[in-house]
Amino acid sequence: MQDRLDTATAHLQPPFAVVDLDAFDANAADLLSRARGKPVRLASKSVRCRALIDRALGAGLQGILAFTLPEALWLAGDGHDDIVVAYPTVDREALRAPRDGVTLMVDCTEHLDLLDAGRVCLDVDAGWWPLGGRVRIGAKRSPLRTPEQAAALAREVVARGLELDGLMMYEGQIAGVGDRPPNRLLGAVVRGMQRSSARELASRRAAVVAALPPLRFVNGGGTGSVGQTAAEASVTEVAAGSGLFAPTLFDAYTSFTPRPAAFFALPVVRRPSPDVATVLGGGYPASGAAGRDRLPRPAFPPGLRLDRQEGAGEVQTPLHGAGALRIGDRVWMRHAKAGELCERFDVLHLVQGDRVVASVPTYRGEGRCFL
Repeated sequence: MQDRLDTATAHLQPPFAVVDLDAFDANAADLLSRARGKPVRLASKSVRCRALIDRALGAGLQGILAFTLPEALWLAGDGHDDIVVAYPTVDREALRAPRDGVTLMVDCTEHLDLLDAGRVCLDVDAGWWPLGGRVRIGAKRSPLRTPEQAAALAREVVARGLELDGLMMYEGQIAGVGDRPPNRLLGAVVRGMQRSSARELASRRAAVVAALPPLRFVNGGGTGSVGQTAAEASVTEVAAGSGLFAPTLFDAYTSFTPRPAAFFALPVVRRPSPDVATVLGGGYPASGAAGRDRLPRPAFPPGLRLDRQEGAGEVQTPLHGAGALRIGDRVWMRHAKAGELCERFDVLHLVQGDRVVASVPTYRGEGRCFL
């Protein structure tokens, strides 16, 4: 792959970012295959590029899971008419705008107090609470957990004249945690946790759905759990987006093997020692709890590794194992997460085969920063 990327981008001056369309399309097909015929809703925060959002939808993904209301309104202006905002909003200015085709996320009456009309989706906690709830595993999202709590808020939605459109339950402890970490013992623990969590969640999710009036959609899962979540009868659609770019956090799964599609190239600007080459920039850490797994990783040439003391730096990133590199050479890197890469670059160069077939703006390149 390195030779193909180098050939396609020989005319470009790093730093720059690329997306390999062959890998992107293969990953889209894999997500749809793992969903077993159920719709896959595109998580736009994992793409952050309108051209690639359209490409994913053209490949068969259906609907958008946006991350903010202003983003959803912007995408609705492009004609998208099935957008669910994944997180609650308190943006009063955005709430005053027409919201045709947009469904808002709610999990408490305070969210409802901000609304006078429109469609809403209930967000119910999908975490695992073993030991009688003394331990909580999963994203700390919604205060709703039980069928009774969900039904009570649903009644309030209807009483206020709002449309109850759907239900979302995101199992981040399964969908976003790789079950094949370098530590084998940890991997066994993670797999055990995920099996137990999945059993509990399938039962509880079905009970929540049964406690609610008929819904247009029941959304669950993420890239790491598409197949497992889609197998639940109560789920009508799954969400995914990161799997299209296949960042490094998705290297550690046993159930699927996505093809890395998003890369960024950095130039070698220093040789501080025979084994070390220093590239310009590269300090693009991913969100979440700080750790080495949140840092970008060198992909090509093979054999490179980050310096343990410096990691990936804002202005320079030293790389070990670089004896063959010279000043002016380029190093290909992968981000730990997907769409966050697009906050660093105005343009994505789209590679197919051994040539750049298009250069398209990211959200940043269009002057949009939604968080």
